[in-house]
Amino acid sequence: MGRVRRKLAAQASERRAGGVVAPLICALCGRRLGARVEWHHPVPKAEGGTTTVPVHPICHRAIHASLTNAELAALGDMAALAAHPALASFLRWVADKPPDFHAPTRRAKARGMLIQPPRT
Repeated sequence: MGRVRRKLAAQASERRAGGVVAPLICALCGRRLGARVEWHHPVPKAEGGTTTVPVHPICHRAIHASLTNAELAALGDMAALAAHPALASFLRWVADKPPDFHAPTRRAKARGMLIQPPRT
């Protein structure tokens, strides 16, 4: 069983045991997480990071499409990442989407600019 499934299984067993488990919230956009959860290293492992935070798959892809590992390491935390101009338009766009929403995330020719999929 993978790390994510172990974390989710532990939360489910706490619920069955009567423990109160707060719903998971995406560390980037602040929306409730759905069935799919990915774990992001705010400081990349290659740069010495060890902690992880839960994020939506689309948010995780937006982070890595917009910023390099060196840029992520320089920012250091999720609050600074959420305030980064490269992700601001993405966060406004994704704010009203459901938890399990998915859309293609395209990397810009030069990082620092995320290309949004066309509106439908």
